[in-house]
Amino acid sequence: MLQSQRDHWREYLMEAGGLGLFMISACVLTTLIEHPDSPLRQWISKAPVRRMIIGIGMGLTAIGLIYSPWGKQSGAHLNPCVTVTYLRLGKLTGTDALFYVLSQFAGAAAGVFVSAVLLKHWISHPAVNYAVTVPGSSGTLAAFGAELLISFFLMTLILFASNSKSFPAFTGILAGILIAAYITLEAPLSGMSMNPARTAGSALLSHVWKEWWLYFTAPPIGMLAAAELYRWRRGLSGVTCAKLHHQNEKRCIFRCGFRDKAKMGSREEPTACRL
Repeated sequence: MLQSQRDHWREYLMEAGGLGLFMISACVLTTLIEHPDSPLRQWISKAPVRRMIIGIGMGLTAIGLIYSPWGKQSGAHLNPCVTVTYLRLGKLTGTDALFYVLSQFAGAAAGVFVSAVLLKHWISHPAVNYAVTVPGSSGTLAAFGAELLISFFLMTLILFASNSKSFPAFTGILAGILIAAYITLEAPLSGMSMNPARTAGSALLSHVWKEWWLYFTAPPIGMLAAAELYRWRRGLSGVTCAKLHHQNEKRCIFRCGFRDKAKMGSREEPTACRL
């Protein structure tokens, strides 16, 4: 087992790289759409329209990462809360969960750092500010509640879609659509994080840690609550794998139900997630 886990460094790097690319996309899109000197900002005066454009871009980024070769192999958690939720559901070991979380934090910070190098003084402008997530004008309580709810609904969607008979292949698309909708509609309340690593990555360079604790508490509470709901409805046996995209031939380092069915010679739908 220890030898096997030492061989999982590829997945750890994929998680770091995936979240790093997500943060680069967030910083670039925010700069292009929100910086006062950007032609796009000058053409698009309405804030909801600008948020919608950023939301569509980030939703497409998430979809691309989930269905990318890296995402197919690592599972495309890209979020410590997703990893901790699957740990709670018994789909990965504590060691893998620890290194996934560390990799996600490192990847987010690296992504913002690369963005700062590429975008120079543009990214530090107050209108962009390293794409930080901070509570909106409605206050901390509203931001906390919003982060909890959007995290709950995202994880609920992931669990029910990825373990369904009809929609597992579309889990990443559905998640990307939800992310786009959240950025468009919810961002004024909390900045739309759902991800403590994503928040920390921006805060490290911007030095803006305003109400940082809520981004480290509300999202995991929301996602773990979704896991408890799923366990109550379907039981632990209803969780097949910790990947958002199962139907691929990339190896799987999780406690994978697809692989177990293959070992037992199941006549059900052909399995994925190989050793």
